[in-house]
Amino acid sequence: MPSNTPPPASPMALGLMCGTFDPPHVGHLILAETAADQLGLAQVVFLPVGQPTHKSTLTAAHHRVAMTHLAIADNPRFVLSTADTDRPPPHYTATLLPLLRQHYPDEPFWLIMGGDSLRDLPHWHNAAALLQHSQLAVLERPGDAPLDWEALAAELPGIQTAVHLLAGLSLTISSTLIRHGLAHGQELRYALPSAVREYIRREGLYGE
Repeated sequence: MPSNTPPPASPMALGLMCGTFDPPHVGHLILAETAADQLGLAQVVFLPVGQPTHKSTLTAAHHRVAMTHLAIADNPRFVLSTADTDRPPPHYTATLLPLLRQHYPDEPFWLIMGGDSLRDLPHWHNAAALLQHSQLAVLERPGDAPLDWEALAAELPGIQTAVHLLAGLSLTISSTLIRHGLAHGQELRYALPSAVREYIRREGLYGE
């Protein structure tokens, strides 16, 4: 089993939040803050994905970048990178991390994700390469089934030593549920940062 004990903090360590952010919501912010606090991260870099191969319908990248910028603007530890949206497809995390390493040559990387992403990790493109470039900070959602570490390790040798399990508040909230709610006229005032909510309304996204 991975350790729940926080590793020694590095003053240069960076957290990487990769996602579609379609839209970014409070669950993303809580996850990033939890990782930053428990791992002693210098910064958390939010990286909107350009066009993931497993999703055919996605809000235009410039909207997702703008919403992410608004969502993190009031936290000095959170920064935005368009490294993925600025590059040509295909957009894989495994090929993004070496690009980021060119800009951050010495900083330890923590790839921040939920338990659902960890369960799906063996199906990611060249997932083994992720373990060469980063450690994984994982926060489970309430009600998630226990992780099958034996099965994960069989497909990704070394995964157990690469993962740190975060402890703290986690929400059963997703961008999919938010898009559905907005399309059906729900206010969702507390699920989205107010600046993001206003942007969605102004731009007429998600059926608003």
